[in-house]
Amino acid sequence: MTENYHKWHSAATGRDFEMLSFGDGGMPLLLFPTSMGRYYEPKDRGLIDAIGWFVRQGRVKVYCPDGMDIHSWFNKQAAPNERTAVHLQYDKLLFEEVLPLIAKETGQERIAVAGCSFGGYHAANFAFRHPERVSYLFSMSGLFDIRSRLDGHYDDDVYFNNPMDYMPDNAHPDLWRMGIVLGAAGHDICRAQNEQFSGILQQKQIQHWLDIRPNTVHDWPVWREMLPHYLSLLKS
Repeated sequence: MTENYHKWHSAATGRDFEMLSFGDGGMPLLLFPTSMGRYYEPKDRGLIDAIGWFVRQGRVKVYCPDGMDIHSWFNKQAAPNERTAVHLQYDKLLFEEVLPLIAKETGQERIAVAGCSFGGYHAANFAFRHPERVSYLFSMSGLFDIRSRLDGHYDDDVYFNNPMDYMPDNAHPDLWRMGIVLGAAGHDICRAQNEQFSGILQQKQIQHWLDIRPNTVHDWPVWREMLPHYLSLLKS
């Protein structure tokens, strides 16, 4: 399959930024790495191979952005408000730099987003903050409550990046247009959060699928099974 490497100096973050893309056409899929993972992680972990049929058939074009967790949520050397500030720069980078690049290459304004573990948080948070630009969300063993990364600190920036908190009051109409899958392993450290968040969506009457995979754990083998299944749900 076609593989391309992208690198530029980001105006939003003031840092060089790297990304891989795979494929030549189809729906754009923004695929986030796990906690502190890099842009090449989905390829190295076999996730790109697992969805290779969809890429080669022109069903999806996959974009794997670099992560910034080491500078934001996982940066214990920075004050909690600095961690959220860096994450907001990352969100701005994705919205103002990555989305225009995707639109230029594919001609599509709306995308699908996906991620595993902490990447599931990034996918969900981006989708719910920008539902007008996201058609599908595939969160695999994701988490929806970021407060454990902030040493008790809480402010508006935390609230608006914590889906468990802001989603009950989020009334953006495009939320009801989005295809949403919350996948979790049967023995998943994030299963309880997925079940709790599914309850929030149910209360809002937002259609979604809570997919609990029995006899599995929070790890790459189940995610390599989940993502091809979820991509089969895409409507052309």
